[in-house]
Amino acid sequence: MLSRAEGMYYWTVEGRKILDGFAGMWCVNAGHGRKEIADAVHQQLSTMEYAPPFQMGHPIVFQFANEIAKLAPGDLDHVFFTNSGSEAVDTALKIAIAYHRLRGDASRQRLIGREKGYHGVGFGGISVGGMVNNRKFFGAMLPGVDHLRHTLDIGRNAFSRGEPENGAELADDLERLVQLHDASTIAAVIVEPVVGSAGVIPPPKGYLKRLREICTKHGILMIMDEVITGFGRIGQPFAAQYFDVMPDMITCAKGITNGAIPMGAVIVRKGIYDTFMDKQDGIELFHGYTYSGHPVACAAGLATQEIYRREKLLTRAQETGKYLEEGMHSLKGLPNVIDIRNIGLTACVELAPRPGKVGARGFEVFLKCFENGVLVRASGDIVPVSPPLIIDKQQIEQLVNTLADSIKAAA
Repeated sequence: MLSRAEGMYYWTVEGRKILDGFAGMWCVNAGHGRKEIADAVHQQLSTMEYAPPFQMGHPIVFQFANEIAKLAPGDLDHVFFTNSGSEAVDTALKIAIAYHRLRGDASRQRLIGREKGYHGVGFGGISVGGMVNNRKFFGAMLPGVDHLRHTLDIGRNAFSRGEPENGAELADDLERLVQLHDASTIAAVIVEPVVGSAGVIPPPKGYLKRLREICTKHGILMIMDEVITGFGRIGQPFAAQYFDVMPDMITCAKGITNGAIPMGAVIVRKGIYDTFMDKQDGIELFHGYTYSGHPVACAAGLATQEIYRREKLLTRAQETGKYLEEGMHSLKGLPNVIDIRNIGLTACVELAPRPGKVGARGFEVFLKCFENGVLVRASGDIVPVSPPLIIDKQQIEQLVNTLADSIKAAA
């Protein structure tokens, strides 16, 4: 149980100090307890706590949208606000299908996800997602969804630093699906540029560029789910800039407000926005939420972006990521460690499972880290770390050393 937080640390209800090695849940990029965000939220609550998002607007939502658009690459210059990453994904999928319909391609309704992908917990997100436990309890889900093969290849790429060398050819799996379904039926492909929840899986070198080429060739929209990678996690504002790949839409959330107020967004290219504006009379997109563009969330977001700008946090992982990489790969050779993966300021250790008890070893490492003053995460027998972007070298050493001791203790 956690009771308060400040900077790089949580405190438990018993008063123990815990180093946050996971940025809350991939989201507290600027660290905890930022007074600037609290003050902005308080001021907005005192000025106007809510405004209806249908038929009406308010200045702060446009101001925040402009700030987000400035960070995004190329002509990704319009923003649709949601309340979470899950909502952002479902929104992007609906925009993709509606976009093709407006252009006279109403047959393009099929959505393509990827094995091991995580895209939130809405029906759209679990349908295009590829994590078994998120899918198996909830029936047939959305029709007309298919999946690319995943890119994790421990046999060829174990202990890679950053992007692995092998696997770019896996992007050609989209050509297989085009042959199966025909391009005229496919609306969009959605992928995480770096797989997060399934265990920090960086893309093979050239994979995303090849996937972009195939999407362009067949008129398929490419959606990058940057709920985790957005806002500096791998050393650029967005992973699209890091990999120099231009998607048609970016979904984001988490770090957009430093986790202080729930919020998500879909950033779309100008051509998509213009299609809706030019083709529709009246309501352009029949979609939205009661709390879309909530003024208090926008205030938190603007204050967060100012911190990122002032402290140069969106590119800081270019340096701190080097320390994390060295520290995490020093764990190679410890008992049961079968792979280590990293990119930017996120990494994971994958452990061999105990016979008949998948996930038990990873969860024990998680518990032992917490007992010894460090918060990480367990995802089966994968232990990912993704600390706030403000972490320093000494704190990285504490994180890695605690993880090492915990892996040994769980042997």
